[in-house]
Amino acid sequence: MALSLSDIRSLFEQHGNIAYSGEPVTQLEHALQSGALAEEEGAADELVAAAFLHDLGHLLNLQGETPSERGIDDLHQYFALPFLRPVLSDAVLEPIRLHVDAKRCLCAIDNTYLSLLSADSVRSLELQGGIFSEEDAAMFLKRAYAEDAVRLRKWDDRAKAQNRVTPDLDHYLDVVERVMQRHAIAAVV
Repeated sequence: MALSLSDIRSLFEQHGNIAYSGEPVTQLEHALQSGALAEEEGAADELVAAAFLHDLGHLLNLQGETPSERGIDDLHQYFALPFLRPVLSDAVLEPIRLHVDAKRCLCAIDNTYLSLLSADSVRSLELQGGIFSEEDAAMFLKRAYAEDAVRLRKWDDRAKAQNRVTPDLDHYLDVVERVMQRHAIAAVV
């Protein structure tokens, strides 16, 4: 079953107030901040949509607040994909799917990156397979959409600021709708 725009709105309205894994923001605030950071850097609509939706899997696979404290990796980077694949292109889906591996890669190639991660990101890193080897990082960076996933990951890390002002839910749903419409047209052609 594909998620409609209305379904996505409902998920954020029903569950967006859940705390974002021990951070000073909610799931919705994190999504809005991620989208805003992508827009501030001039990302294309597809990548803005990916930034906004990258943690939608947390809202579909509810594991409570901070599941990593209980040793749970909810595999959120994969969970939403079957529901979004019918309505969104790989330019949106692949950065979502790869954003966890982007964290693992950044830890391998940037000596300062690990020290910038929040406590929950460090805890979840171990549950997600740990830091990539140099070889795995090099292979990851050759993948399609790896660069977009790394950009998304960096926005993800910064999208945890308490009381940051962002555009609202409707703004990002409009972006997602535009991307959905383009995908539908491309599927017909």
